[in-house]
Amino acid sequence: MQAPNTPPAARLLVDCLVEQGCDRIFTVPGESFLQVLDGLGQQDAIDVVTCRQEGGVAFMACADGAMTGRPGVAFVTRGPGATNASIGVHVAMQDSQPMILFVGDVDSEMRDREGFQEVDFATFFGPIAKWAARIDSAERIPEYIARAYATAISGRPGPVVLALPEDMLSRDTSAKPRPRVERPAQAPCPDAMQAMMALIADAAAPMAIIGGAGWNAKARAHFQLFAERLGIPVATAFRRQDAISPASAVYAGNLGYGPNPALVERVKQADLILAIGARLGEATTDGYTVPPVTAPERKLVHVHPDANELNRVYPADLAICASMDEFAESAALWDDGETIDFDAGAEAHAEWESWATAHPNDHALDMGQTVQFMRDTLPADTIICNGAGNFAGWWHRFWRYDGYPTQLAPTCGAMGYGVPAAIAAAMRYPQRTVVAVAGDGDFLMNGQELATAVQHGVNLLVIVVDNSAYGTIRMHQEREFPGEERISGTRLANPDFAALAEAFGGWSARAATTEEFKHALVDAQGRGGVRLIHCTIDIEQLAASGASISGLRGR
Repeated sequence: MQAPNTPPAARLLVDCLVEQGCDRIFTVPGESFLQVLDGLGQQDAIDVVTCRQEGGVAFMACADGAMTGRPGVAFVTRGPGATNASIGVHVAMQDSQPMILFVGDVDSEMRDREGFQEVDFATFFGPIAKWAARIDSAERIPEYIARAYATAISGRPGPVVLALPEDMLSRDTSAKPRPRVERPAQAPCPDAMQAMMALIADAAAPMAIIGGAGWNAKARAHFQLFAERLGIPVATAFRRQDAISPASAVYAGNLGYGPNPALVERVKQADLILAIGARLGEATTDGYTVPPVTAPERKLVHVHPDANELNRVYPADLAICASMDEFAESAALWDDGETIDFDAGAEAHAEWESWATAHPNDHALDMGQTVQFMRDTLPADTIICNGAGNFAGWWHRFWRYDGYPTQLAPTCGAMGYGVPAAIAAAMRYPQRTVVAVAGDGDFLMNGQELATAVQHGVNLLVIVVDNSAYGTIRMHQEREFPGEERISGTRLANPDFAALAEAFGGWSARAATTEEFKHALVDAQGRGGVRLIHCTIDIEQLAASGASISGLRGR
């Protein structure tokens, strides 16, 4: 019996993805899009990465979009598959990262009957996506795919969700793919640039907060030139630490959770804030207080690629809607004959250098010294990937995010992001060192994706920081309800993570002291494939800020 050909509609969908430059998709297969899987199997332009849970699928796609600037692409099935994947859609939205999630949907004849795994996906995903729709006509597949790409990459980048009815994928069509969509050019207005330079010239204590929507290597290089020429201190928004070189003479450190108190004070005292790319969200601004939303003695220049974000929360004295790279290049090349020179940038950088240098403590496995040894051992362009938890604070404080991209971390604080993101990074940059750092609770959210890494031959280092607790929640718990008798819901009984890694087919080591970690890291560097170091620390070593259980209890 001769095997049937891939249906024209499904083949067209794959051709449209190829035309848009898609070279990799992440998926957990489902019977609702078998036609697309068959079409993908008949071509070699798109690499198909088979994953173990749809949350991991969506995180990988989100991270891939963050690295490339083109949408990361995911395929999942309806109902449970789509709802599992929704976490990645939420991350892509809050992190302003381009992504497209395709969801196999029920047959059109079964719609609105609460059929097997049926969900109204446009309604479900509408609040957390830039656009969510259903492709009912095979003839319109090229239109929907082109629009999805345009929506995902334009303005504030973000996620798009497209539902694919099972019967639609089997239809005949003679439609052809539309040409590749590019992000619209958004150059800043020269008058606005002149106005910005005038505000800078009038300022006594300007401060820049950078990184976010549409940031890329070009924006990084050009804005750094601009800030260094003027001597303006530059802080990065929460988990945007690769937005400027850490070696820059004006880099002042990162905002968010656990920032340098000296940096916080600089932001509070600034009479001019240049927010470039950052939304100035809750995490970056410590609940909209650093800087405050309004301040009579402070001016705000807000530059963002999406007009809808300007004046949305923070009223701007000067709002500029422009692409980050276009704006940064214009700023770097701006020359009106005026000489502006601040010495605050160098002062702020010195404060950061002191803050970001780890000093030994009495813990058997000193996390600050651990990160510092990693910094001395691994390549400068190592990509660090993490999910959510206090463990990440040691890297945020003591690691140097050199090169772009080198930080993949969800600004919305989603747990389980690190391992899937690291797999996507190791596939996208196979020549670079990629490290996933995870807490014990964080790792078990998506640790099953180690199977994906092994299956696809990924070179990846995983560091699990195990304190047998949901450490961040325990910290808040100790602040609000201190005392051993008040601990509730935050203790964890963990597996042997090193043995687990070996069961997946990887190499592993255990570290309970700083010296053991150093030996394990050197050993791991000499190997390929999946490598995991299981680090056990005491819950007393609670955060990079120096917070401890005894300190929070006032002992």
